[in-house]
Amino acid sequence: MERVAVTEEAAELIRSLTGTHGPVMFHQSGGCCDGSSPMCYPQGEFRTGDSDIHLGDLDVGLERAVPVWMSRSQFEYWSHTHLTIDVVKGRGAGFSLEAPEGRRFLIRSRLMEE
Repeated sequence: MERVAVTEEAAELIRSLTGTHGPVMFHQSGGCCDGSSPMCYPQGEFRTGDSDIHLGDLDVGLERAVPVWMSRSQFEYWSHTHLTIDVVKGRGAGFSLEAPEGRRFLIRSRLMEE
């Protein structure tokens, strides 16, 4: 069952960021403010572990799929939702790779379908 998807506009930005930074990954934490936004990191720079769940991989038209992770505690709240990574104009968190681009990733969610 697919849990995560990406819009074409977000996929375009991911391809651009990958061209600059190499392979990337996403992690969705459960913090407040920008901590609740999907964070884009160079692959391997954010360490995942037993407290994280691999939601799936995004096909953005690159050789490698882009993995998406979520903290286990956040997944308890969002386990019934399908998530789509999108992008909008504006400044996001300083730690996410898109921050200097004047755009920020965000999550759009809907209930999972059978």
